[in-house]
Amino acid sequence: MRAAVVDVFGGPERVEVVRVPVPRPGPGQVRVRVRAAGVNPVDGAVRAGVFGGEGQRIGLGWDVAGEVDAIGADVVGRAVGERVVGLHYGAVKPLGTHAEYAVLDASALAAAPVSVDDPAAAVLPLSGLTAARAVDLLALPAGSSVLVTGAAGVVGGLAVQLAVRAGLVVTALAGAEDEAVVRALGATAFVPRGATPAEPVDGVLDAAVLGEAALELVRDGGVYVGLRPGAAPAARRRIRVLVQEVAADGAHLARLVELVDAGALVLRVSDTYPLAQAHLAHARLAKGGARGRVVLTAA
Repeated sequence: MRAAVVDVFGGPERVEVVRVPVPRPGPGQVRVRVRAAGVNPVDGAVRAGVFGGEGQRIGLGWDVAGEVDAIGADVVGRAVGERVVGLHYGAVKPLGTHAEYAVLDASALAAAPVSVDDPAAAVLPLSGLTAARAVDLLALPAGSSVLVTGAAGVVGGLAVQLAVRAGLVVTALAGAEDEAVVRALGATAFVPRGATPAEPVDGVLDAAVLGEAALELVRDGGVYVGLRPGAAPAARRRIRVLVQEVAADGAHLARLVELVDAGALVLRVSDTYPLAQAHLAHARLAKGGARGRVVLTAA
């Protein structure tokens, strides 16, 4: 089968599509025929060597949407041919989801949403679980004010939607050109990048990784939730500083799928590329400015 890998760290040109053996599922695992796979910022970081692994061949890709192709021992509740989505957690691994087949733990999978196609479904696992975990960590009562930075991005946009569903009053911080986008996602108020809210907020969900600048916008005794381990600002003024760490969680993913199928969670795709053009997908990711996820497809 074909798989996108990096043998030497660097830019998008280091992404290669090579031939490798088709993986076999072990006990508790499922093999998925990949129909679509998101290209996330973490993939760019892996490619650049941020997580180490020098000298190894590293497979790329965390998100997957596709069909169950084979089932390992001790797996229940999955059937060959079933459409699924899942998160293949891990930065340094020999094979990821940017491949024709991927093997995941059965516990990382959920039935795919029926209301969207495979590229859109592939947006959900990593970004959806990240946003949902961050909103959960806010742990604020309904009616509390929350600022979401990077609200026009994929994770930020999902966080806006989930925070609104949690009863929070959301202010979105994004580029001036994105006001209509974030308001359509449910934000009550808008702050253009570089400006600040008129009053401190009860909490910040810092999808843009602004760090100290975002912490300054939180009231005394409020909460700051970051998305990148190791990048959170130091706590002060009795502000709770928390950082979400995503995990493969099929049960939680299934609840997000229900929201998608209920029309309560919008998934955005910016560009699609066939697996053979994985390097171009990475170049699009590196260019920035996408208002949706870059996705690799099986074609």
